[in-house]
Amino acid sequence: MTATVSLSERAARRIGVILKNEPAGAMLRVSVEGGGCSGFQYKFDFEQTKTDEDLVLAREGAVVLIDAVSQQYMAGAEIDYVDDLIGASFKINNPVATASCGCGTSFSI
Repeated sequence: MTATVSLSERAARRIGVILKNEPAGAMLRVSVEGGGCSGFQYKFDFEQTKTDEDLVLAREGAVVLIDAVSQQYMAGAEIDYVDDLIGASFKINNPVATASCGCGTSFSI
């Protein structure tokens, strides 16, 4: 796999703040599951362990894990954090996605 997933500085800072409120050693797992209004959806969970197949993104105190299956659906994507008038949320800018729902949490390929 040549295109990897990246983590923006804004997302890394926000994840770092969130992880400080979790038990020591906690990491954020981002995965892709079937479902949502567009076919696939992103899932965010806290993890204490990683596997040998996980992609590990570490930046500014943030540690993000992405499993091998989800990596293929997120190749070249950037995990970002947006705070605007509508609200604050993580946004995944995914070049593999051909369409997404209005809220940005589900997509199709």
